[in-house]
Amino acid sequence: MTKGKAVLPGRVVAEQKPVSSPWQSPAQALPAVPGPATEPNAGVVGVIFDEWLLPPVFSSIHDHRHMVVCLNRMLKQRGLLATAGVGFIMCSLVAGLGQRAAAPTPILVELFTSEGCSSCPPADALLQKMDAFQPVPGAQLIVLSEHVDYWDQEGWKDQYSSHELTNRQKSYVSELGLPSAYTPQIIVDGTAELHANDPHQVQSAFEKALKDAKIPISLGSVNFEGSQEAEVVRGHLQVDAGSENHNADIYIAVALNHAESQVLRGENHGQRLTHVAVVQEMVKVGKVQKKGSFSQDFQVKLKPGTKPGDVRIIAFVQESGSGKVVGAASVLENQGGTGIASR
Repeated sequence: MTKGKAVLPGRVVAEQKPVSSPWQSPAQALPAVPGPATEPNAGVVGVIFDEWLLPPVFSSIHDHRHMVVCLNRMLKQRGLLATAGVGFIMCSLVAGLGQRAAAPTPILVELFTSEGCSSCPPADALLQKMDAFQPVPGAQLIVLSEHVDYWDQEGWKDQYSSHELTNRQKSYVSELGLPSAYTPQIIVDGTAELHANDPHQVQSAFEKALKDAKIPISLGSVNFEGSQEAEVVRGHLQVDAGSENHNADIYIAVALNHAESQVLRGENHGQRLTHVAVVQEMVKVGKVQKKGSFSQDFQVKLKPGTKPGDVRIIAFVQESGSGKVVGAASVLENQGGTGIASR
C-alpha cells in the first residue's frame, strides 16, 4: 500500500492502493469517540449504528422513549426489519425536522458505491432504509445507487459498475471542491456531501435541500416495449422552469428496484449483497433554458434482460456547471401509468 494522507475515509480514487476504511458492519463494535475532525465521514454508517451517537442525535428531543415509539411505528407500518441504529437516526430526522403539511419536495440522494469495497455494504443498507422509510418530513427522497468501476481491478468485477458513473462522481469532486472521490460517498441534490456520522450536518443538508425551490416535473405515459423482453422505455416528460432562471440539463435514469449479488472474490467475498435503485442507464434527454419549459417524449434503450416490474424511472434536472439538482421525479412500474407493449 502506498502511503498517503487520506483526508476522507473510504476508498480514495488515486494511483495508489485504497486506504483502510473506518466503515464497519453494523454488528461490529466501534470506538467510543468519533474520528478526527479532518475525516468528516469517519465511521459514517458504522457510527450511525452505534448507540454512543444516540444522545447527541436526540439532543433536541430530551425523551428517549420517543425513539422506541418512533422505531416501532416505522417497523409496523413498513413490515420491515431495521437495524436499531438506522431506525434511531431516521427517527431523529423525523423529530428534528418537524412536521410539514405541504406536498413533498423531491430530494435526489446519490450513493457512489461498489461491490468490491468492503466499506460499502453498510452504506447500501442505509440507502435502502432511506428509500423504504422516507424519514425526512416534507420530502420525497429519490435515491440512486451509482456503482463506480475503479474497484473492478481489485478482485471482484461489479456487474452494475459503469465508467460513466465514475466520471459523474469525478465531476462532483470538481464542482464541489472536494479533496477526492471515494466509496462510499453520498451526494444530496448535487450540492452537499453527506457526513452521516454528524447528525447536525445531516439535518442541515436536508433542511437546505427542502428550502431550495424546485422545478415541477411531470413524468408520465411510461411504457416498456419489446418483442420478447423489454428493450426500450418510452415516456413523456414535462418540465416548467416558470420564473426561475435555470440553465439546466434534463436526465432520465433507469434503475433496478432491487438487486442482489453473491460475491465470490475480493474484499466482500462470501457475502450476499443487496442494493436499491441501481442505475442501469443515465442519459441526457434535453435542456431547459432560463424561464423556459420542456415538453417532449423520451426513449431510452434498456440493458438485455430488463424486466419492467423490476425497474423505476427517474427524471431530474441539473444545472450545468454547478451540478445543483433543481427538480426530480420518480415512477415505479407498479405505481400505474406504465406497462409493456409488443411492437
